Amino acid sequence: MTKLINGKEISASYRAELKEKIASLPVRPGLAVVLVGNDPASQVYVRNKSRACEEVGIYSEKYTLPEETTREQLLSLIAQLNESPAIHGILVQLPLPRHLDPEEVILAIDPRKDVDAFHPVNVGKIMIGNFDFLPCTPAGVMEMLRRSGIDPAGKECVVIGRSNIVGKPMAMLLLHANATVTVCHSKTRDLAAVCRRADILVSAVGKPRFVTADMVKEGAVVIDVGTNRDENGKLIGDVDFDAVSQKTSYISPVPGGVGPMTITMLLRNTVTAAEKIAAEQAKQG
Repeated sequence: MTKLINGKEISASYRAELKEKIASLPVRPGLAVVLVGNDPASQVYVRNKSRACEEVGIYSEKYTLPEETTREQLLSLIAQLNESPAIHGILVQLPLPRHLDPEEVILAIDPRKDVDAFHPVNVGKIMIGNFDFLPCTPAGVMEMLRRSGIDPAGKECVVIGRSNIVGKPMAMLLLHANATVTVCHSKTRDLAAVCRRADILVSAVGKPRFVTADMVKEGAVVIDVGTNRDENGKLIGDVDFDAVSQKTSYISPVPGGVGPMTITMLLRNTVTAAEKIAAEQAKQG
């Protein structure tokens, strides 16, 4: 019988541990979240992040900027936050309005405060396995596997999707965990056959019910990173859950799977940033 990997429960347990840790730190971790424009989904994410900070005892600042914010105004705010002693993590919510360049914005963030782990310095560190932060969604997936007693070492893992935010770093983390990893994408030939090899299948393709039962081998672990809306506006994943869950040993649902873990890993990164900055300052006397 398939077991549900309940991200909501794992997240709640992890946040309780974080809250305890934060209470014992000599410095209160601080997170600044910057939202430019009126994207409804982004507004929900930012609200959830602020609530999560409050829940575990992280100090948070929220900056809601108008759609017409200029490049200079946004970069000036980031420069201020880079210098702020109360802020250890900076997150600029994506997507940005079209006139702003996300790459330029990411580069402007101090890598020590880049709690999304999108800065090239942090991406490079992840590549070589000597990282301070991990991108929140892939880190959440790894924590879900760990806390469910699933060790990727020696297993065949297939990741569907090659985005810089999920697919590529997900493959790298599985590789660091000694898995054999295949990354699939729109040009992959016979995708179903490749997926059927997977002991652990991670879908981050962003297409509702894309992964069907014939793409999954008996007893596989399936992690659904997708967040899509069906024709009735209901939140669903990339995986045809009802059919696929008949074949899996473990499966994560949508909602209640990877989603809650993503924000929890953001909190973890903020705590890590605060600890590292405090240690550097202590060294400098």
